[in-house]
Amino acid sequence: MNWLDRTIAWLSPESAYKRLGYRKAVNDMRSYDAAGDDHLNAGWRAVNAKAESTDGMYRDTIRARSRDLERNSDILESVVLAFERNVVGGGFKLQAKTENEDLNTAIESLFKLWCRPKNCDVTQQQSFSEICQMLVRRQKVDGGIIVVLRYIDDGVVPLSLQIYEVDDLDTMIPTTTTKKIVNGIEYNAYNRPVAYYLKKYDAYGNYIGTSERIDAKDVLFLFKKKRPSQLREMSELSSTLPRVRDMNQFMEAVSVKERVAALLAVLIKRMTPSGGALGRGNGQPDKRTGYVGKMLSPGMMMELNPGDDVHVVQPPAQAANSAEFIRLQQRLSGSAQGISYEVAARDMSQVNYSSARQGLLEDQKTYLMQQQYLIDHFFIPVYEAFIESAVLAGKISIKDFHTKKESYLQHEWIAPGMKWIDPLKEANANKIALETNQTTLAEIAGNTGNDWREIIDQRAREIEYMKEKGVINSESATKSEEIDKLIEETDDEKPEDES
Repeated sequence: MNWLDRTIAWLSPESAYKRLGYRKAVNDMRSYDAAGDDHLNAGWRAVNAKAESTDGMYRDTIRARSRDLERNSDILESVVLAFERNVVGGGFKLQAKTENEDLNTAIESLFKLWCRPKNCDVTQQQSFSEICQMLVRRQKVDGGIIVVLRYIDDGVVPLSLQIYEVDDLDTMIPTTTTKKIVNGIEYNAYNRPVAYYLKKYDAYGNYIGTSERIDAKDVLFLFKKKRPSQLREMSELSSTLPRVRDMNQFMEAVSVKERVAALLAVLIKRMTPSGGALGRGNGQPDKRTGYVGKMLSPGMMMELNPGDDVHVVQPPAQAANSAEFIRLQQRLSGSAQGISYEVAARDMSQVNYSSARQGLLEDQKTYLMQQQYLIDHFFIPVYEAFIESAVLAGKISIKDFHTKKESYLQHEWIAPGMKWIDPLKEANANKIALETNQTTLAEIAGNTGNDWREIIDQRAREIEYMKEKGVINSESATKSEEIDKLIEETDDEKPEDES
């Protein structure tokens, strides 16, 4: 009771009792502990604001810190590399889906040629797969990346890709009465990007003070939008950075302590005072009998001065107790990015087949989300621009392209396949599922990153070649099938006790 309650209680105990009862009822009505303002939440201050208000102030700082840990932290690098390996890996495969198979083959062959560095990259330094790997890395670390479609006649198709970092957006372009420009991007009334203002640089990479306005139809701004009011990127590692930095500092401290613990320190305890005359403790140590500058060396033999004793200093070690702490922190860091500890740390010492397979399945869902994002926001626009450029340049002859454009733009992307822990079990499961019509050959081949038509065509060529060389023949193949059928029938006829 405060002073007011005590005063009311002195004047009217009944009113004071009711006052306390109603106050307790109001406190009980609070259904959310996170909304309380007691001592447990005293330092928790949060505000509701638009995404650009909360992100814009800290975007550059978080991006700079994320890049710093990318350069200096092996823990963070292992997380980023996990996405590079599993999202892009060896690259995506294109499947043209027009009604003309010869046209599909021609498109796929031309696109494969375009994917070389001298054709797809405006700088002629990166292949298409390498560009995709960089997109995944920069989107994870920086939060986003910008791809500009450049229609220049400098390759097999008059189309090349130019990559910009998000730092290249000219954020100093002001909003005018006719143009709404926010952080280097021009928007319409519905916050749809209309144009991007990218800085210009000289040959040495110095900003020359001017910008280039590029229409939004030629720009692919890749960033993960998490709120409707979000206009620009935010590093996807923002929630992981403090934990990674704490781990780095902890491991550095442990490393220093272990280096100190590995050293042998020897202290000399003197029983008699050192120095000049007897009974006097002043003066410098005698160079003939002192230990100044002495170092221990293997196999050394040294005689101590009369009355001296040796005391060895052995600092306690810390590495044995830090392994569990680092393992927990890495597990949390990986889970924040949607991957398991085993993938983030490359540590398989604490898993069995079931747990490893379950973790692999969950990780694959994370990679599939990222792969689908790349397909929707990068691969499809690039492919459509590629087909239009190839048709206009006469590299692909399609007479009714402009009247039936949608049908000629049909295609699919095959993501890099996922390898299984036990291929035999997965192969048997796929065989049963295929025989019972629960899956298709296209789906099974797609899960391994292959084209089912290429598999059939290649196997047909191999079988025909083996027949030609006498390795197999039609009769041996038929006999093998008959033997397998006979074995199955024999197994079915066996009694239960005998089988």
